[in-house]
Amino acid sequence: MIAALNRLVELVEEHLAGEVDVAALARERGTTEYHLRRMFSSLAGMPLSEYVRRRRMTLAAAELLGDDDLLGIAVRFGYGSTEAFGRAFRAVHGVSTAAVRRDGGPLRTQPQLRFRLSVEGSTTMDTRIAERPAFRLVGHAARVPLIHRGVNPHIQAHIAALPADEHARLKALSSEEPAGLLQVSADVDPDYAEGSELTYLHGVAVGEATPVADDLDVIDVPAGTWAVFRTEGPHPAALQSVWAATASDWFPSNPWRLRPGPSIVAVLDRAPDFSTATCELWLPVERSGIEPSPTADA
Repeated sequence: MIAALNRLVELVEEHLAGEVDVAALARERGTTEYHLRRMFSSLAGMPLSEYVRRRRMTLAAAELLGDDDLLGIAVRFGYGSTEAFGRAFRAVHGVSTAAVRRDGGPLRTQPQLRFRLSVEGSTTMDTRIAERPAFRLVGHAARVPLIHRGVNPHIQAHIAALPADEHARLKALSSEEPAGLLQVSADVDPDYAEGSELTYLHGVAVGEATPVADDLDVIDVPAGTWAVFRTEGPHPAALQSVWAATASDWFPSNPWRLRPGPSIVAVLDRAPDFSTATCELWLPVERSGIEPSPTADA
């Protein structure tokens, strides 16, 4: 995975004016585009699309200080107009192209990334692998922005808006693992970009054939394998720390990769004020391995 990420960075440099074929690289390296993008965003701290934009604008800034035509520079870095180029430039550098040509800056540089594997094992991972038949997640869903650190106020507001007896009603419906009231994130951007929208569901797991009341939202989950990480400590800091460590420590050290599907947090125990909690983080996974080339022996 580390080699694949570094090759991805090289491809970005080779195609700064065009598109990087992430899917082809993933196939070549025996993984999936979904997993490669998620690992990149988790380890780099930004989605691949944002890194590409920052690299383009870093090199474009140097050319702006010369005498080249602005439209020519825009086209060289993959933009069809000076307006689109100017918006991207300001988003990265915080100043206009005209200001840079006049004053020489200020400029924000994005260095080329280089991924290295740390083998410190600083975070203990209490993990199990669970095979689950198809099931349903039922409850109350809302579209919310993704926030990487701290409490998500949009999720807090969604849960607070539910009547007290609704939590008890949902908990009584729980009949499958993961047990109890669940925090479900679905339809997440593959790049895991902060601020992108996802579907958050406050609910429970029930059997595939369980009838569901019309006032509840449903996410159907196919049969598959799950990596289950147990967390204890300050909430949500302990949970978010282990979530980050799955990318930096666990996936590079184990023969598994993420597959599309919802991520689920089951709260097993918590303090009355939710300052601390014991949780299980359920991530959908599949075995990693080299996939046969589609052109082999053709």
